[in-house]
Amino acid sequence: MPDFLTSVFSAPAVAPQVTAMRLVAALVLGGIVAWVYRQTRETSDATASFPATLVLLAVLIAMVTQVIGDNVARAFSLVGALSIVRFRTIVRDTQDTAFVIFAVAVGMAVGAGAHWVAAIGIVVVGAACFVMRPATVAASPALRFTLTLRVALGLDLDHMLGGTLDGHLQSRHLQSIGTNRQGTSIDMEYDAALKPDCSPDELVKILYRIDGVHAVELRRRPEPEV
Repeated sequence: MPDFLTSVFSAPAVAPQVTAMRLVAALVLGGIVAWVYRQTRETSDATASFPATLVLLAVLIAMVTQVIGDNVARAFSLVGALSIVRFRTIVRDTQDTAFVIFAVAVGMAVGAGAHWVAAIGIVVVGAACFVMRPATVAASPALRFTLTLRVALGLDLDHMLGGTLDGHLQSRHLQSIGTNRQGTSIDMEYDAALKPDCSPDELVKILYRIDGVHAVELRRRPEPEV
């Protein structure tokens, strides 16, 4: 076989130390990408597992890039092998898609040995994310919900629920209160706004564990039209 074909279909071996250093670098830089994502995305919009996915994606792409190297045949083989993978999860926001591409680009750069490309790319893209952050995160209003509670009749509601509600809600306004049809419990409805560091499912679980609380419902209020 001619030398130029042999060079295309073969790849020089990479020392194990170099491979380990590249994967560690991909792990660190992928963690920075995940940190930028957490700092520039709203808590309500961010998926809990997405930052970890970005880190793993950077490391995996770095591995794939090193496996391929300059070997064209190996590249086509990996494309065929990876084409069987199907992802069912829908990315809810186009900015999340940009972060996926961000992690892939960082992993490819590190796997190819272009560490400066990955580092400078993180600085530039991260700066762009933080510059756009005030318009997307800081200026967004607090999420408002309709909180409906059903509690046992005859209980001191302020003593039983006041501390929990004040600890998790930024504001709350009682909209209605009354007994149910059987007259054995009280139904209350609040217009509430969650604190930034509290999640809806956490609030529902905590309220439902309180003795005397029979039912809890939290509904997102529609955004006001501009």
